[in-house]
Amino acid sequence: MSQSHKHSSHPQISARLKRANGHLSAVIAMIADGRPCNDIAQQLQAVEKAITNAKRALIHDHIDHCLDSNDSDQVIDTKSFKDITRYL
Repeated sequence: MSQSHKHSSHPQISARLKRANGHLSAVIAMIADGRPCNDIAQQLQAVEKAITNAKRALIHDHIDHCLDSNDSDQVIDTKSFKDITRYL
């Protein structure tokens, strides 16, 4: 297993994902309750948007803190940059 890797933005990202999880649970309940498809689709859109925003925040934070180099002697690892940006 890899070493612990935490950033100051991780609690906010975790909170976003917990909200998305709550929305997803609501969607499952809506389906079980026979709610209209338009209502379900709207809630699924909210879940998708919340996850997308959490992912974007995580990737931007990674780029800012793990790949950003203020040291002129250090070269940004282009493979690492490409690896993380493929998830955008």
